[in-house]
Amino acid sequence: MTATFHDQIIAILPKLLVQALALTRNRAAAEDLVQDAVCNALAAQESFTLGTNFAAWMHRILRNRFISNLRKHHETTDIDDVPSAMFATEAMHENRLALKELARAITCLPADQREALIMVVVHGLSYEELAQATNCAIGTAKSRVFRARRQLQAWLIGDEAPRKDKESVEKEKSMAAQVRRLESLLRKEGQNKAHQFFI
Repeated sequence: MTATFHDQIIAILPKLLVQALALTRNRAAAEDLVQDAVCNALAAQESFTLGTNFAAWMHRILRNRFISNLRKHHETTDIDDVPSAMFATEAMHENRLALKELARAITCLPADQREALIMVVVHGLSYEELAQATNCAIGTAKSRVFRARRQLQAWLIGDEAPRKDKESVEKEKSMAAQVRRLESLLRKEGQNKAHQFFI
């Protein structure tokens, strides 16, 4: 049981980090939260029932650890006082609104960055495949995806507003299909794919 338990923990670490980032909105705090949750899970591994949903168990441990940390910092905070935005799950309506905002921001990216980001994140191409498809160096392909992710991140957290030109307005119409694909990915694989835009 111990070897499989450890393998399951290692396999779920990226998803825990995504949830922790959503809860803390700080990379260092998120990494600390994941580490604390893993320590709690290892200490309580005997209480895990084999054959049950390991991912749900781990996410619950992480969420409870986050709430415990909040209570330590704010002794008067009650679970009902914690804003719902602090938890990893959001309503489907909010997900759709976020996807629409993401699609609008994607249309404002320069064409080469937009194309590179969609090919890597949505279509799952490697950087090497992207470089071959766009006839550029691998470093250029990586740079385009990196710049696109950083620009989207700046726009979506409000550091700066996206600028629309005539071309991006036309491209916004064609992005509807990409939004539907992203919604489908969210339904099939959870929020992990959407978070890949920023990882």
